[in-house]
Amino acid sequence: MLQDFLNTKPLYYDKIDYTRMPRVYKQIQHHFANPQVIHIIGTNGKGTTGRFLATALVSAGFTVGHYTSPHILEFNERIWLNGTNTSLEILENAHQKLLQILTHDQANALSYFEYTTLLAMFIYKDVEYVVLEAGLGGEYDATAVFDNILTLITPIATDHEAFLGNSIEEIVTTKVNAVKKVAILATQTNDIVNTRAEAIVKEKKSLFFHADSFLTKNARQKIARIEKELALEKYLLTNLSLAISALEYLQIEYASQSFQGARLFGRLSKIDENIIVDVGHNVLAASAIENALRGRKFTLVYNSYKDKNYKEILTILKPIIQKVEIIAVNDSRIEEEAILEETLSHLAVKYGKFNGIHKAEQYLVFGSFSVVEAFLKAYNE
Repeated sequence: MLQDFLNTKPLYYDKIDYTRMPRVYKQIQHHFANPQVIHIIGTNGKGTTGRFLATALVSAGFTVGHYTSPHILEFNERIWLNGTNTSLEILENAHQKLLQILTHDQANALSYFEYTTLLAMFIYKDVEYVVLEAGLGGEYDATAVFDNILTLITPIATDHEAFLGNSIEEIVTTKVNAVKKVAILATQTNDIVNTRAEAIVKEKKSLFFHADSFLTKNARQKIARIEKELALEKYLLTNLSLAISALEYLQIEYASQSFQGARLFGRLSKIDENIIVDVGHNVLAASAIENALRGRKFTLVYNSYKDKNYKEILTILKPIIQKVEIIAVNDSRIEEEAILEETLSHLAVKYGKFNGIHKAEQYLVFGSFSVVEAFLKAYNE
């Protein structure tokens, strides 16, 4: 069974063998087809950008796969096919066939994300377009082994420094080195990203575009209509604009209805009258959320991994925080509660333990996919 097989693999690794995925894929790539792959890299908004684009491509009549990660509750959230999450039957059949292609040693050696990526691309072998979201990386990411026709670069900021680099320049370099033929760069908050990304792409002799260069007057009018008709929050417009720039580059027609149902769950999703959940987990996401919810006050249901800059994240969110309720998350990477409490005390933010929802309070659940997962499991009990 697929789930039993995946359970043998840790979700996260302290060290990663970056040579493994290219080596394995080179040996088995003749079993895979060559759909038109659109690779999405960056720090924030990859999933939302990808879902906007994939939904519009399906609406235009193409067969489409959208690979995203991680999942919140169910594994099949990662492998979307022609408008819906892939069925468990399709997943299991593909898993059994993939195990016949791989040697025993290869299957066991591949990481959780590497195997999942191969599984998705095996399922997508007969589609016309694959919207392929990178994991935390860029040039060394498992998704980078596949040829592509276009790379979309979402906003880039500091995150996952242990794997990507300690400076914004290093992080941009690691991510943008994944570009193969053509790159479109989203609007950025840091000018260093613009200059470094453009330099890297041109060094590779690939084509480079800013997303704005595709946003003609007509395209901007369409975006305004889509925003109004779909009631999109302002923070989603950068993602929508990047997806539309890809459609413009590919010369594929779109309209407001092309994006119906494109919202990914977990991105400022309102699950009840007084509860908003968001899987963001870094400084850039915190800034977008504070801007979107400015003027309101929330009980923040929160926790953080040790390697996240949670002090800066909480400082950014402080204007919209009434108090913080720390939710228990069963993960060895989660920060010690006493250290998190010390940070909250230093920031003069009221805090306590999460022990349930009260109808009179407004809640924002934020911190990571793991935080949202832990909250939803408790909420749905």
